[in-house]
Amino acid sequence: MIITMHGLLTMHSNMKTDIRISKDAGYEALEIVESKLTRYLSLGLELKELILTFKKYNIKPVCINAQKNIERVRSSERKELLNEAERLCRAAQILECPTIQLVSFCGLEGKPWSDILELTSGNVAAIADIGKKYGIRFQLEPIAWSPINSLSQSLEIIKKAGRDNVGLVIDFWHLFAGEGTTTAEVSKLDRSIIYGVHFCDGVSHKKNTKWVEEDLRGYLPGEGTIPINDWMEAVKSTGFDGVYSAELYSPKHWEWDLLEIAVEAKKRMEKYLH
Repeated sequence: MIITMHGLLTMHSNMKTDIRISKDAGYEALEIVESKLTRYLSLGLELKELILTFKKYNIKPVCINAQKNIERVRSSERKELLNEAERLCRAAQILECPTIQLVSFCGLEGKPWSDILELTSGNVAAIADIGKKYGIRFQLEPIAWSPINSLSQSLEIIKKAGRDNVGLVIDFWHLFAGEGTTTAEVSKLDRSIIYGVHFCDGVSHKKNTKWVEEDLRGYLPGEGTIPINDWMEAVKSTGFDGVYSAELYSPKHWEWDLLEIAVEAKKRMEKYLH
């Protein structure tokens, strides 16, 4: 297992501090939040400084999370999408970060599944081809409130895209809250298609209410209603032993001392890993 700190634990931090906190909290790796990396680069700062920081603290960059709105299909928007992919892949290669996460939101909401599948898989294939040049792979994350919210839909997209550098991240909350995936489905996966696990807790969404991610996900592991043991056993039954990323999306916890929240999330995750 690669015990990883997700940069969402420390939302108000920056890149170098995230790397240092990962080390101080006892993690082996960091899942980079894309907005922090983009902010760093937009200021003219150099990736070689980050490489030195990763090496200084002996922390591995394992994923950039995430390229968002991959369902963009209008000509100008799709061009922008592919340009983004090129920039992220170039940065990932320099950082020796093997994986970029891909996220689709609600841009195709209301369209039939056949159209969503065709359009999204086409974009995934194009992004994957860019990544191939840089030696980068991609993990799809179903989003609970989006048209692509289940494991089975993600598998369809991966099959339709037909690229060998596209896999899945198993995010406990998104799959639980999306209500379209069972732990039995997870346990049947070939472990080679799992690129990472987002270890998190939360509660389900009440029908006919607005999705408020901060409220639904503002729980440390063990405080929400996700049967974490069931999800963990499902993942472990596949033989997967890669990236386990401690994740939290909670403004309340972002006001903690950032090192303390990183330590607490790791401690709670490790209770379930063994």
